[in-house]
Amino acid sequence: MSIQHSAHQEQTLYQAEPNMMHNVKSVRDHIHKLCKQHANQLVRVETLDGDVFEGTIMHCEKGILYLSLPGYGNQRGFGPSYYNNVILPLVLFELLVITLLYV
Repeated sequence: MSIQHSAHQEQTLYQAEPNMMHNVKSVRDHIHKLCKQHANQLVRVETLDGDVFEGTIMHCEKGILYLSLPGYGNQRGFGPSYYNNVILPLVLFELLVITLLYV
């Protein structure tokens, strides 16, 4: 798939500095490795915006953590909650804290 450019002028609004790009990639790769090591485990995740989610790490790929949030879809009572889990994609570099929960 290719992107076709029109004859319009372009103006760059933002471009990350090379040092920042290196730091973000380094943090992303570190978190990715941790999430891969703890796949299928229950965690609490806090984002930079202060949102907190508890769920199971399902998958981690291309800078995205896929967290299964159990029971969110079962609010209407249609069958067992394991059929209704919500998979929440979270961007790795927006995560502030990941805590391993023991049950």
